[in-house]
Amino acid sequence: MAAGGAAPVRKGGWPVTVQPVPEGYPRVTPYLCIDGAAAAIDFYVSVLGARERMRMAAPGGKIGHAELELGSSVIMLADEHPDIGFRSPKSVGGTPVTLHVYVEDVDAVFLAALARGATGLRPLRDEFYGDRTGQFEDPFGHRWSIATHIEDVPPDEMERRSEEAERAMGSEPGGE
Repeated sequence: MAAGGAAPVRKGGWPVTVQPVPEGYPRVTPYLCIDGAAAAIDFYVSVLGARERMRMAAPGGKIGHAELELGSSVIMLADEHPDIGFRSPKSVGGTPVTLHVYVEDVDAVFLAALARGATGLRPLRDEFYGDRTGQFEDPFGHRWSIATHIEDVPPDEMERRSEEAERAMGSEPGGE
């Protein structure tokens, strides 16, 4: 709002109607810093089925900003720029963040990721909560958990299965 609570006005006198969350963008959008953004775009398009929405060049042949669509999600990314503190996982020794993505065929995506240079972190398996999942680190240092939902599990059954899974791992539910 402009001063005094009036609607903002553009030069020329016509009102501005701007959405606080732009159309076509989810409220939460990961922004990945990458050493080798162009190669990463190729990886994400090839492995995850992402679609490139836009790419802006930066000096020195780097990517200053790019956007990918993955289903109804958007992933933003750019090459690292250490001079402004924008560093990739490779520069800082890893990442504490894992991106979780639902895919149509988790087995095919996992195998494609490994074939394109990803490192498997957790093999594919069916989980007690109804997903088939696996984890990998892409060649650029970002961690991905991928899943295909294979079963709708009611809450009481999920709790029972969770307790059973914890017992199988040698711990009591809720314990350390």
